[in-house]
Amino acid sequence: MSKIDFFEKVYQVCRQIPYGKLTTYGAVAKAVGSPLAARMVGWALNKSSSLENPVPAHRVLNRNGMLTGKKAFSHPHLMEELLLQEGHKIVDDIVIDFKESFWQPNILI
Repeated sequence: MSKIDFFEKVYQVCRQIPYGKLTTYGAVAKAVGSPLAARMVGWALNKSSSLENPVPAHRVLNRNGMLTGKKAFSHPHLMEELLLQEGHKIVDDIVIDFKESFWQPNILI
Protein backbone atom coordinates (compact mmCIF):
# COMPACT_ATOMS: atom_id res chain seq x y z
CA MET A 1 0.00 0.00 0.00
CA SER A 2 1.44 3.37 -0.98
CA LYS A 3 1.57 6.29 1.44
CA ILE A 4 -1.17 8.06 -0.53
CA ASP A 5 -3.46 5.00 -0.39
CA PHE A 6 -2.80 4.68 3.35
CA PHE A 7 -3.62 8.35 3.98
CA GLU A 8 -6.85 8.08 1.97
CA LYS A 9 -7.92 5.02 3.95
CA VAL A 10 -7.19 6.89 7.20
CA TYR A 11 -9.36 9.80 6.00
CA GLN A 12 -12.14 7.40 5.00
CA VAL A 13 -12.21 5.85 8.47
CA CYS A 14 -11.96 9.17 10.31
CA ARG A 15 -14.82 10.71 8.34
CA GLN A 16 -17.03 7.96 9.81
CA ILE A 17 -16.38 8.94 13.44
CA PRO A 18 -19.76 10.07 14.79
CA TYR A 19 -20.22 13.50 16.34
CA GLY A 20 -19.37 13.30 20.04
CA LYS A 21 -17.41 10.08 19.67
CA LEU A 22 -13.65 9.53 19.88
CA THR A 23 -11.17 6.96 18.66
CA THR A 24 -7.43 6.36 18.76
CA TYR A 25 -4.59 6.44 16.27
CA GLY A 26 -4.11 2.72 16.91
CA ALA A 27 -7.77 1.86 16.29
CA VAL A 28 -7.64 3.73 12.97
CA ALA A 29 -4.39 1.99 12.03
CA LYS A 30 -5.94 -1.40 12.75
CA ALA A 31 -9.05 -0.48 10.72
CA VAL A 32 -6.96 0.31 7.65
CA GLY A 33 -5.05 -2.96 7.93
CA SER A 34 -1.81 -1.63 9.43
CA PRO A 35 -2.09 -2.20 13.19
CA LEU A 36 1.47 -1.06 13.88
CA ALA A 37 1.11 2.25 12.03
CA ALA A 38 -0.52 4.46 14.67
CA ARG A 39 2.19 7.11 14.28
CA MET A 40 1.63 7.20 10.52
CA VAL A 41 -2.09 7.77 11.16
CA GLY A 42 -1.00 10.88 13.05
CA TRP A 43 1.08 12.01 10.09
CA ALA A 44 -1.88 11.51 7.77
CA LEU A 45 -4.15 13.53 10.05
CA ASN A 46 -1.53 16.26 10.27
CA LYS A 47 -1.83 16.64 6.49
CA SER A 48 -5.65 16.52 6.49
CA SER A 49 -6.26 20.21 7.21
CA SER A 50 -5.51 21.08 3.58
CA LEU A 51 -8.14 18.71 2.19
CA GLU A 52 -11.28 19.93 0.46
CA ASN A 53 -13.43 17.30 2.21
CA PRO A 54 -12.89 17.86 5.97
CA VAL A 55 -11.60 15.14 8.28
CA PRO A 56 -12.61 15.35 11.98
CA ALA A 57 -9.01 14.84 13.14
CA HIS A 58 -9.86 16.36 16.54
CA ARG A 59 -11.75 13.14 17.37
CA VAL A 60 -8.60 11.00 17.18
CA LEU A 61 -6.56 10.78 20.39
CA ASN A 62 -3.81 8.66 21.82
CA ARG A 63 -4.70 5.44 23.64
CA ASN A 64 -4.94 7.28 26.97
CA GLY A 65 -7.36 9.93 25.70
CA MET A 66 -4.69 12.61 25.48
CA LEU A 67 -4.76 15.42 22.92
CA THR A 68 -1.33 14.60 21.52
CA GLY A 69 -2.21 15.92 18.05
CA LYS A 70 -3.15 19.43 19.13
CA LYS A 71 0.04 20.97 17.68
CA ALA A 72 -1.15 20.07 14.18
CA PHE A 73 -4.14 22.44 14.42
CA SER A 74 -4.12 26.06 13.26
CA HIS A 75 -3.93 27.34 16.82
CA PRO A 76 -2.89 25.59 20.05
CA HIS A 77 -6.37 25.35 21.61
CA LEU A 78 -8.47 24.50 18.53
CA MET A 79 -8.53 20.74 19.11
CA GLU A 80 -9.67 21.24 22.69
CA GLU A 81 -12.27 23.82 21.68
CA LEU A 82 -13.76 21.47 19.06
CA LEU A 83 -13.97 18.64 21.59
CA LEU A 84 -15.55 20.92 24.21
CA GLN A 85 -18.17 21.96 21.62
CA GLU A 86 -19.03 18.28 21.21
CA GLY A 87 -19.60 17.96 24.96
CA HIS A 88 -16.35 16.43 26.18
CA LYS A 89 -14.72 17.38 29.46
CA ILE A 90 -10.97 17.91 29.28
CA VAL A 91 -8.48 18.30 32.12
CA ASP A 92 -4.75 18.78 31.48
CA ASP A 93 -5.14 17.77 27.80
CA ILE A 94 -6.90 14.49 28.69
CA VAL A 95 -10.51 13.75 27.76
CA ILE A 96 -12.20 12.64 30.98
CA ASP A 97 -15.05 10.73 29.26
CA PHE A 98 -12.73 9.02 26.78
CA LYS A 99 -13.74 5.42 27.58
CA GLU A 100 -17.46 6.21 27.45
CA SER A 101 -17.06 8.10 24.17
CA PHE A 102 -14.78 5.61 22.42
CA TRP A 103 -15.82 4.54 18.93
CA GLN A 104 -14.35 1.38 17.40
CA PRO A 105 -13.99 1.77 13.63
CA ASN A 106 -14.89 -1.07 11.30
CA ILE A 107 -12.07 -2.84 9.49
CA LEU A 108 -11.85 -1.68 5.87
CA ILE A 109 -11.84 -4.39 3.27
